[in-house]
Amino acid sequence: MEIFVAGEQDHQTTVSVPAHPAVISPQDPTLVIGSSLTAACTVNTDSHLSAEDLYWTLNGRRLPAESYKVLNATTLSVALAHLNGSKQQSGDNLVCHSRDGGILAGSCLYVGLPPEKPVNITCWSKNMKDLTCKWAPGTEGETYLHTNYTLKYKLRWYGRDNTCQEYHTAGPYSCHIPKDLALFTPYEIWVEASNRLGVAVSDVVMLDVLDVVTTDPPADVHVSRVGDLEDQLSVRWTSPPALKDFLFQAKYQIQYRVEDSSEWKVVDDVGNQTSCRLAGLRPGTVYFVQVRCNPFGIYGSKKSGIWSDWSNPTAASTPRSERIPGVCDPKSGEQNSTLRRELKQFFGWVKKHAYGCSNLSIKLYDQWRVWLQKSHKTRNQVLPSDKL
Repeated sequence: MEIFVAGEQDHQTTVSVPAHPAVISPQDPTLVIGSSLTAACTVNTDSHLSAEDLYWTLNGRRLPAESYKVLNATTLSVALAHLNGSKQQSGDNLVCHSRDGGILAGSCLYVGLPPEKPVNITCWSKNMKDLTCKWAPGTEGETYLHTNYTLKYKLRWYGRDNTCQEYHTAGPYSCHIPKDLALFTPYEIWVEASNRLGVAVSDVVMLDVLDVVTTDPPADVHVSRVGDLEDQLSVRWTSPPALKDFLFQAKYQIQYRVEDSSEWKVVDDVGNQTSCRLAGLRPGTVYFVQVRCNPFGIYGSKKSGIWSDWSNPTAASTPRSERIPGVCDPKSGEQNSTLRRELKQFFGWVKKHAYGCSNLSIKLYDQWRVWLQKSHKTRNQVLPSDKL
């Protein structure tokens, strides 16, 4: 190929520019999974190549000769049937080669699915000035194509559409709005998904920032023993600092598990207190404890609030039992046996109702447990000498 360049005094200079050795058509097509494609590679006549000098590769793998067809002296086609989704979002590489392996031309194949409607939009605010939202990318999720997600929002009754700018702040499908949000006014929020095959828009979610406030987990969680009581632990924590200056109520939950188990037990009846006594635990056992917070009633909001994340696990162990294995209680009279059985039944009831964070009969229960453990210690000290 030759082009002419104007020079001084209108003299023309001829410059040779090499032409592309070949072209592929269609160039960079976008196709739905399962489609078929016939692509053609046409070599430039100046390359002194013919259709029989060509072959095709897809993502570096040579395609079988049976899929080729010579269309004319300089054009070789290849037929691709039932295409799978692209192995990379930047497209699959379809390349036309000369006999010696040289690359003559290339084309990107974008094979995938149109986006589905994003679902499960959830939002929360940490300081009543910001908002973070996340969503799921439809039921199938994978489109095999680069898909853009755009979170948009506006005041419900007026105002223009706004676009969130800070993406991937709480996971791959999330966005953070850091400021300039109004209170006591509902927002409309939605997500648009787009790729080379189309656009899908989520349902609109309506919310007031005050109704979706959450907090960081409770801070300074401490777990300690309750004296020598072998089946109890005391849990204490401080309220999250972020909302201490705002008018709100908080309720808490505790979950705990033994060291060698993955099963958590949840205590729901903590209320708004910042301490709790766990009862009915196993003696001499390590427990892991976590606490979380749910703020509600902020500036009169009637929504239930959003639970924070769980605090980091805090570990503590209950005291070991002081009883000596293999030592039996001395036999008592029938009257003492009856009394002992009745006490056991009564305090079994107390223990059952003191489970979790209830304060029912807790002082009486504590006194009885201390007395019982002291009596066991005294008896364990006396019994071995009785055998002499």
